[in-house]
Formats: sequence, structure tokens, C-alpha cells
Amino acid sequence: MCGIVAAIGRASVVEVLLEGLAHLEYRGYDSAGLAVIDGEGRIARARVQGRVAQLRRLVAEEGLDGLVGIAHTRWATHGAPSERNAHPHVSGTVAVVHNGIIENFAALRARLEAEGYVFTSETDTEVIAHLVASKRRAGAPLFAAVQAAMRELEGAFAIAVLDAAVPGEVVVARRGSPLVLGLGEEGVYAASDVSALVAQTRRVVYLEEGDCARLTLEGVQIVDESGETVERPVRLTHVTADAVQLAGYRPYMQKEIFEQPEAVADTLEAVAGGARLGPALFGPEAEETFAAIDRVLILGCGTSFHAGMVGRYWLEEYAGLPTTVEIASEYRYRVSVPDAKTLVVAISQSGETADTLAALRHAQGRGMTQTLAICNVPESAIVRTARLAFLTRAGPEIGVASTKAFTTQLTALALLALTLAKQRGRLPEAVEANRLDALRRLPAALGRVLQLEPQIEQWAQRFAERQHALFLGRGTHWPIALEGALKLKEISYIHAEGYPAGELKHGPLALVDREMPVVAVAPRDDLLEKLKSNLQEVRARGAELFVFAEDGSGVGGEEGVHAIVVPSHDAMLAPILHVVPLQLLAYHVALVKGTDVDKPRNLAKSVTVE
Repeated sequence: MCGIVAAIGRASVVEVLLEGLAHLEYRGYDSAGLAVIDGEGRIARARVQGRVAQLRRLVAEEGLDGLVGIAHTRWATHGAPSERNAHPHVSGTVAVVHNGIIENFAALRARLEAEGYVFTSETDTEVIAHLVASKRRAGAPLFAAVQAAMRELEGAFAIAVLDAAVPGEVVVARRGSPLVLGLGEEGVYAASDVSALVAQTRRVVYLEEGDCARLTLEGVQIVDESGETVERPVRLTHVTADAVQLAGYRPYMQKEIFEQPEAVADTLEAVAGGARLGPALFGPEAEETFAAIDRVLILGCGTSFHAGMVGRYWLEEYAGLPTTVEIASEYRYRVSVPDAKTLVVAISQSGETADTLAALRHAQGRGMTQTLAICNVPESAIVRTARLAFLTRAGPEIGVASTKAFTTQLTALALLALTLAKQRGRLPEAVEANRLDALRRLPAALGRVLQLEPQIEQWAQRFAERQHALFLGRGTHWPIALEGALKLKEISYIHAEGYPAGELKHGPLALVDREMPVVAVAPRDDLLEKLKSNLQEVRARGAELFVFAEDGSGVGGEEGVHAIVVPSHDAMLAPILHVVPLQLLAYHVALVKGTDVDKPRNLAKSVTVE
């Protein structure tokens, strides 16, 4: 979690640092801080418990200025949110910002305290500052000192270090947490995410695992984990400054919900026009890889896990492949039975989710080398680790509660299921044509669903004062119910649970009363009549029903049952359409309650710690 920015420029870098932090605030917003080397060659530091906007005001009040600086926005791990725990942390002339967790910090802290270093925070990060300072005191140049410190650190980290005694450079390093360099005309930069850099440059360098880099105005020097000088390719990022602006929307979540037709269309670009399905959609080695598998394992966390649950239905129904979906944070901690003929699919919006990356590597270490990443960020760790990759084209997703990333992940999984079905001889040409036609019409169908917003906004008023909610679905729409409940929890703080409707009678029905609204997803499919029976069970207990019903379902029209008709499209793709009203419901409930939609409490976007 957390976001870091570093800059060395020909002019003041303070605004660059603050703007970079503003674009990284989705990664954590418990506190924020900034340090520069001022005109007198000293470290000048400002820290706040709170948001980047508060830091900006403090920096202006104190008149901080400098050509070299580092900055941080925090998601608290070690130590409560507070000013003293805010980064940067300073030891003598050394200042450090850090994203990650240092697992051996307690042992390092005890050793450094014995050497006379005084700790002023509860964080694990402060040990890095003192450790680098100790190496500098022993005579090591800054670049060598950071490399030496890295060898003693256990855990995940991306760090940026400056030293007032060396005002012409910044040293950065990464292991387990992302870090990207930006090469501009007016300076050299580093950040946790490319979105923090695009206002300055589109020329970027993605550091590899274990890399340490020295940044100066003359250029960048990179060494790998063994200390050997290496070259990393310079790339032009596809992310633009416009893509990370609000563009007239209120919060980013609203913008991202309404970008879904375009995001899905972009994700489907490879099968636009007259193009057909084929393994090449997933990389040059896909045909060989797909031929070697007879089952699928999907790994993901949170929203990505829900996408995988939908994908399981599709892969088993269309491709005939036994499929298991695992919560990535649990998978590697249980004894499982590896199978080399398994396609391991890792799903992550950022491609840096620590649990998912670790689970993927765990599977590879157990001999399951046929791997596929479904990811929204090129050059991310998961994309680089997997053998194959399918890049969703959602564009930057800033809101913590995922929306367009989810629908593009589902789109990718639909393409995967149909591609594998075709390769396995289970997709006749006429059926393939129909499926592709439905996919190509999907963006327009999503546009029609978005027109339901005024009706959903009215419903939101009824939810705002409720403390609990139950979301129901069956078949492929059970994971959609889970996702709807998650969205409501994330941004409105209303306790919500998603359940397969058939499980009501096995326990959850005990919770149902007049104070608990029940939201149901009711597509016109083979399970509709079963769902209707489940809804009658709910109504019999006095609960108020809110149903997103497909046209012709026959749901609604009676007292206590509110229904909004979701436009019909294609049975397979119905989950992609039905999740959008649930996103809108959560969004408008949060607006009524007055919560911070983009930055819900205790959460962050890119979970790069375990």
C-alpha cells in the first residue's frame, strides 16, 4: 500500500512531489509527508496526519522549497496514523520514504538502538533510515549504503532515500513492491505508480525485483540484486495525464462506472470487426500452453476473486475444464495437490497485489508452470511473472472500490472460456459467431444499463439509514451478489452480505426482518423460478425487496417488492450487465451517507503488502 514519489529537478520539485502524491493517494491516506534538501543544504520536512491537501497547505505555510525531494502518502501498517509515524523518516542527514513491510524490523531496531540510534516512531520504516545512516557513518557512498542496507532488510519494500550531504542525487530501490522511474526534460523522477509521473514525462523505466537505482540530472544508474550494473528498457507509457483527471465527474468512482462501455470496448479490440477467437489473444505461447492443460486454477483477491468465481462457471460450461477458484491470500498456506496440467490464472487490476503475486509464484514453484495473468497494468510484476498475459484495457482506475476493472476482467474471462472451448472442439462456428456478436454489442448494452441511474438514485435514499443488507443471486449471479455486497460495504460502511439464494434456508434467513433490505439479481435464466421461490421466503419474513430484474422475469408489482428492469442482452454475458446497477446503488448510497467514495476508511487501492 502507501505511495512514494522522488524527484530531482532543474527547478523546484515541491509541486511535482505534491501532484504526484495526489495521484497516489488511492494507495493510502492515513498521513502524508514530504522532505527536500533546502537552499542551505539541510533536510526540510513537513508531515501531517491526514490527506495530501493538508500537507499542501502546511508546505505552503512553511515555504518548503528544493531541487531534490521525496514524498509519501501512508496506509498504516506498523504504528497508528499520526504525525510522528508519517514519512519521511530522518536519521541525521538521511531521509527515507517506504512502501512495504520490513519483516525483521524488530531485530534491526534492537541492534540499532544498542548502537545509539534513537527511534521517534512506531514504524518499521525508521529502521531503514538509521540503517542507511549507519552505513554512511562507516564511510559508504549513498548508493553503496542503500545497497548494503537492502541486503539486511527482509520483507517487501520500495524506498527512496536522500542525504543532505549528497544534494545532487536520490537513491531508490525495490523488492516486492512496485517502483517506476520517469525520465523527463526537466528532471528525473520515481514513483510507486506511473500515474504520478505522467504530468512530467511519458518515458518510464520499470525497475525489476532487487534493483537499486541512483538518480541524478545526468542520468540513471541501475544495479541488480547482485550489484551488477544493468540496463532496463525505456518505455513510453500508454497512461496520459488526461486519463487520471476527473473530467467533470464528481469522484473518480462515478467517472469509472461511466467509462465501462469504453473500457469493455477497448478490451474487446482484438476481436473487433471480423476477427475470430484464437489462442494468440493470450500471447504467442498460448496455443502450446492451452494444449497442455486439462484443468484451471484461478487466483485472486477481493473483486478479482469474484470475477474468477464467474469465470469458473463459464470455463466449466463452455470449455469443459474443471476449474477451481482460490482466494490468493489463503492458497499458499494450505497443503494442496499440484497438477502440472493446470492453467493457473492470476487476476489483478494492478498486477502488484502481494497476495496474488505470491500465490502465483507458489504455484509455479510447485511445478504448475502454465500460467496466465489477467491484468490492467502492462509491465506489472504479475504480468512479468506469468508465462501468458491478457491485458484488460480499463485505463487507470483511481477509486479504491473497483468497477471498470471488474467488468473488463469478466470480459477477459469470457474470451478465455470461449477460446479454450474453441480449441477443445466445443464451439461450433455458428455458436462462435453468435458469441462474438454478443460480445461486440456488449458496450452498447452497458450504455443502456447506465441509463438506469435515476431510478437507482431514488432507491439509495431508502438504504442510507439501514445498518445491514443482504444480496442474493443464483448461478453466475451469486458472485455478482457478492460483488454488490462488497461495494456497499467498501464505500457506505453498511454491513452487507452476499449469498446464493438457495442457502437462505440454511442459516441467513434468521437475519431477515423488516429492517434488513434484500437486494436480488434476477436475470431471465433457468434458475429464475428457483430464485422467485427464495424471494417469497424473504417476503414472508417481512423484508423489503429490491430486485434488478431482467425484462420478462415477472418480478415486482406487489407490495414490498421494488423492481428495476435491466435491459436484456445475452445470457452468458448477463453478469457483466447486472453488476453495474449494484455499483451505482453502492455509489449513490455512499453519496447520501456523505462518505468519501474514492477513499473509504481503512482501505487502499493497490494492496502491495501481505
